[in-house]
Amino acid sequence: MDDPRAYAVKSESGGNGPVALWMHREHRARDNHALLFAQSLAERRKVPLVVLYGLAPAFLEAATRQFDFLLRGLRETSAILESKRIPFLMRLGSPEEVVPEMVRELKVSALVMDFDVLRLKRGWMKTVADSVHGEVWEVDSRNTVPCRVASDKREYAARTIRPKIHKRLSEFLVEPPELPEHPFSLKKRPETASFEEAFQYVRQAPALPETNFVPGEEAAAERLEAFIGGELDSYGKGRNVPTNPGVSRLSPYLHFGQISALRVLWEVTARGRDRDSVAAYVEQLVVRRELSDNFCFHDPDYDNPGCFADWAVGTLEDHLADDRPYVYSLEQLEKAATHDDLWNAAQLEMVRTGHMHNYMRMYWAKKILEWTPHYAEAMERAIYLNDRYQLDGRDSNGYTGVAWSIGGVHDRGWTERPIFGKIRYMSYNGAKSKFKIREYIDAQTRPALL
Repeated sequence: MDDPRAYAVKSESGGNGPVALWMHREHRARDNHALLFAQSLAERRKVPLVVLYGLAPAFLEAATRQFDFLLRGLRETSAILESKRIPFLMRLGSPEEVVPEMVRELKVSALVMDFDVLRLKRGWMKTVADSVHGEVWEVDSRNTVPCRVASDKREYAARTIRPKIHKRLSEFLVEPPELPEHPFSLKKRPETASFEEAFQYVRQAPALPETNFVPGEEAAAERLEAFIGGELDSYGKGRNVPTNPGVSRLSPYLHFGQISALRVLWEVTARGRDRDSVAAYVEQLVVRRELSDNFCFHDPDYDNPGCFADWAVGTLEDHLADDRPYVYSLEQLEKAATHDDLWNAAQLEMVRTGHMHNYMRMYWAKKILEWTPHYAEAMERAIYLNDRYQLDGRDSNGYTGVAWSIGGVHDRGWTERPIFGKIRYMSYNGAKSKFKIREYIDAQTRPALL
């Protein structure tokens, strides 16, 4: 198949059985290149198409908040797929075990997988690919310019990947076709789990209340429409101001793959009125987001200081013995019990809503470095808190953001100062000069919101 988004993992002959898509990152029926690719394989072979899902009992630090968002969205997607004569088949258990089981029972001739960059997921993908017969493909529906196409190495910074992405952007900025009804039906379904069973299954995860983000493809499309019709026009001037409503609030939907970044890009560039705001948003949605996938794909140490440049490790080591006026435990951080009311407000926003403004994410992570005895422990704490509470945690964007904040990844050396060395510094007074911090603090700490 001549598709630059598709990567051939295995080329064995697999007989005449159905084609299967193992859905594990792009949880949607619309604008899903992996699904469309799998359907094209099935149509050429005149066989049924099925979507397989393995629901792991735990995923990194995910809590009930994230599992509920995932499953409620998947329930909507499964209904869309079923209406197109594409069965959605789910089993409960580690995907590396239950997906090969379904592949064998169905006698699948070709398996298509979502592209992913996380170490845990790539381990699952390798295990699944090694344990099944027939063709295995990996299709990148996450990035507008596929990660493997954009660059074959870890990029140094946004400035090095930006021209590579823009050089090929027009080639991939093509509106995906609608998913047609599949012409060949599956005659016999294997035993699978219901969504009621799935919701009970994930109750073993750490308990966190749901947020006010409504999950699913429809809600994601509505949020995109609201953003284009409202906040987008002020994005260029207000994206770094936490009290400014001009942000997309699409990150949970993009993280769970409930909306395609390509669809967002297509609509924003076609309909956005303020061109400076459109350009600023494209920089974040395409360049910065795809730089994160590039980083995690090419550096398996993305979640530990092994990914830091030599200059960053050297400067952090040089300042390990510096006096730290404030040192907090993980428990104190988790409870937002620091002396810094701005940081506490950001932590409370994340715990309560599953969301934190991007500017505050940077400030939040850098203060964890400042208040923790060792930079390796600071990175571990920031990742734990981000992955536990953020709806869009456990994502290449989050790991890259923490690595940038604490280890200078994709950044350069700055003026040397205590504790941080040459790592970029952010301060309370600096935040105060940029926006009305009291307005932000009051909004997050008002008793009615707690």
